[in-house]
Amino acid sequence: MWTLRAAVRPGAWLSRVVRGRPALRAAPPPPCPERVLSAFGPGGPGGLRGRGGGGRGPRADGRGSGAGAEEEEGPEDAEAEAEEEELLRREPLLPAGAQRVCLVHPEVKWGPGRPQLTRAEWQVAEARALVHTLDSWSVVETMVVPTKTPDRKLVFGKGTLEQLTEKIRGLSGITAVFLNVERMSVPTKKELEAAWGVQVFDRVTVVLHIFRRNARTKEARLQVALAELPLLRSHMKNSIAHPDGRGGSSRYIMGSGESFRQMQQRLMKERELKIHRALERLRRKRQLLGTQRRRREVPVVSMVGYTNCGKTTLIKALTGDAAMQPRDQLFATLDITAHAGPLPSGMTVVYMDTIGFLSQLPHSLIESFSATLVDVAHSDLIVHVRDLSHPETELQKASVLSALQSLRLPTPLLDSMLEVHNKVDLVPGYSPSEPRALAVSALLGLGLDELKAELEDAVLRATGRQVLTLRVRLAGPQLSWLHKEATVQDVHVVPEDSVAHVTVIISDSAYGKFRKLFPE
Repeated sequence: MWTLRAAVRPGAWLSRVVRGRPALRAAPPPPCPERVLSAFGPGGPGGLRGRGGGGRGPRADGRGSGAGAEEEEGPEDAEAEAEEEELLRREPLLPAGAQRVCLVHPEVKWGPGRPQLTRAEWQVAEARALVHTLDSWSVVETMVVPTKTPDRKLVFGKGTLEQLTEKIRGLSGITAVFLNVERMSVPTKKELEAAWGVQVFDRVTVVLHIFRRNARTKEARLQVALAELPLLRSHMKNSIAHPDGRGGSSRYIMGSGESFRQMQQRLMKERELKIHRALERLRRKRQLLGTQRRRREVPVVSMVGYTNCGKTTLIKALTGDAAMQPRDQLFATLDITAHAGPLPSGMTVVYMDTIGFLSQLPHSLIESFSATLVDVAHSDLIVHVRDLSHPETELQKASVLSALQSLRLPTPLLDSMLEVHNKVDLVPGYSPSEPRALAVSALLGLGLDELKAELEDAVLRATGRQVLTLRVRLAGPQLSWLHKEATVQDVHVVPEDSVAHVTVIISDSAYGKFRKLFPE
């Protein structure tokens, strides 16, 4: 039931395819966030590169070398680069320019198709938010239409469809209809457009368009291209036509022995293989940089949550990164971004801002972006950020937890996950419903000190770090080594003994190296 407006010209598309914390004493200033991010390689974690895209931070496009030095680009790299760019040349999914949209929501009040744990008004609100995410698009009319047969070809019964058609035809100035179903088949789309006299789009097409627009790195753009393949296949299956315009698909092309349909199927498979190869190349680079990160032992905290729950705003509040510009939009974050910030002890961690989740996301999108969400599996701690002001916050929580479980994350990582209740300033009389939940307002800065303290405890537990006080000689290199390989909290100099008592947060492996290099 996928639909693609842009693939109306299969011939044009075909030509492109061929081509524990102690009381602190005076501590030194925390490490520079840029220096911490540099531990992830030339562009940060997973190849995270310099800032861009509205100041949201470096993004994971898989570029850079595992050794921390730029590799010379050879002929094979240049050829792969050209192939990737070719794969990303696609027709637009939605028309450009301003659109006045009639939102039609089929409400199933009974039977197996009835949605659980939610109401039509909130489904409509989310659909309206999707439309308003598009530039110059506005919802000018909303219709909630009961139906017993959401799986039928035309969604509604005959009488209901006639009444709906009369209403839509009677609206003045609308240019499109957003039918709030996951997917429409090509025949359904054509019949509804003929009946209603305007273009009709479904949820998948709108979400894919938003994903494509917000994907800035090559990896994210390739993943969107991969997610679009079922839509292309649906169009090819339902509306394939011979170049002579007579609809024949069994004729053979220039004596090649394959029909036009077979040729398109083959080219589609080749396109999918090329996208997978391109993503695999980027994945290998990310693995190299991930190895470097683990060698530097920089703690990583992954922020996850329902789309527009305030993850980016919270990271900005925790890091003080003024360059970050959160947007009040669905799927504003599509590329993984990394931002360094200090905890109360002076230990610096890297916060990963991940793609937001959404209920009723197409499976192809979830599968395509699982490679990006692998970064969550490699983090030391997961923080689940929830929008407590949303009327369906419990349903949103269930959607996020279900998606995380589908990623098959390590059990200890899921068990140690922190839950943060954001936007509590918008909830009069708020009281935590979860015993371990932390209440904050990222926008107003409420509860951040308590959150940082809990984050530090959780990171220390997750990474096996410990707080030690070590006796070092002032004349030797021990103190500088500790500043480089651990988090120095306090230095108490004993001048008469030419030594210092140094309180540090240090990992087990770094402590082992210290004892090996500087035996007592």
